[in-house]
Amino acid sequence: MVDFTLTEQQRNIRELAHDFAEKEIRPVAWEYDRDATWPQEIIKKAWDVGLMNSQLPEKYGGAGASYLDGVLIGEELAWGCAAIATTLGINELAAAPVRLGGTEQVKAEYLGMLTEEPKLASFCLTEPEAGSDVSAMRTTAVRRGDKYVINGSKVFISNGGYADWYTVYAKTDTDAGHRGISAFVVPRDDTVTVDKHEDKMGLRASNTAAISFNETEVPAENLLGDENHGFKLAMMTLDRSRPGVAAMATGIARAAFEFATEYAKERVQFGVPIALHQGIQFMIADMATEIEAARLLTWQSAVLLDRGKRNTLQSSHAKRFAADTAMKVATDAVQIYGGYGFIKDYPVEKLMRDAKIMQLYEGTSQIQRLVIAREILLPRQVDELAVERQLAAA
Repeated sequence: MVDFTLTEQQRNIRELAHDFAEKEIRPVAWEYDRDATWPQEIIKKAWDVGLMNSQLPEKYGGAGASYLDGVLIGEELAWGCAAIATTLGINELAAAPVRLGGTEQVKAEYLGMLTEEPKLASFCLTEPEAGSDVSAMRTTAVRRGDKYVINGSKVFISNGGYADWYTVYAKTDTDAGHRGISAFVVPRDDTVTVDKHEDKMGLRASNTAAISFNETEVPAENLLGDENHGFKLAMMTLDRSRPGVAAMATGIARAAFEFATEYAKERVQFGVPIALHQGIQFMIADMATEIEAARLLTWQSAVLLDRGKRNTLQSSHAKRFAADTAMKVATDAVQIYGGYGFIKDYPVEKLMRDAKIMQLYEGTSQIQRLVIAREILLPRQVDELAVERQLAAA
């Protein structure tokens, strides 16, 4: 039988994350959104209680939490504020390529850095000319003796302006398309510059920056995996990170649903609360169903990883559906609020703005549909045992 009952430990993890979101995030979320405030104080508190870096292995100072544990935390933090949840969760994204492709020395140094102090790392893949089309990447890494020299620019880098190190994707063979991409861990130094802090529509308490690497030298051992195998490493990383995005989208949707439901009970029109009007009831019912479905897809995509199985199809299902659900539910929540939903004094307009990015980053909803179609129409034969061995090694 399939059992969706969480263990006592998982319930405790979710309760810890919810309490933190309720007490530390929710009270300041709308103020931080208005002023685009960097949440340094919350970062420190989340690090102290173990809500950051929880999935890093215990040997490097992490809690060794499962992927399911991670999505439980992610939903609750995003229920508090998706921008702050993004800020707190990006270390896991940046660390994934290091876990998968780094040498033991690199893992100990860079993963250990995140668990010894409340430091940050960023994932640098997207470029001005290379968004969904990763093969159009222009950043280069040239081998010179025992070092690589990196030159190029990255955009839309979460936590980029505050990161202590970066996982950077660059062309080591400029003529080979996506087969010429390699990945590196790059410490921040004087050759790494923050070109711009983006002023965003939503996720305003999350730092998003443009980063340039200018003759940036890194030791050859900072290469992650084999040279020219960075694209595969990036795709494996996104398989692991998309459940987390789906969890955050579910958290946004749940928050919007709860606000809309309470408002519908209180707002009186035509002599009765609008919750008694069938049109509103149907909207709320659809919200509830779609949130439940998004959560179950998210859990499935995470559990497959915990079982050492490939989750490419399921992670795209979860990310696509949860992101679209967040946008729909938040939009419907604004509709239920009516004109007040369009006013910043009320909470749901922020949720609608935050929801939009869920359909864009870490693969747009359209890219997820392409992945899903490819997996259905042209399924790859995968050696599951090899995948399990790889995960065990990571």
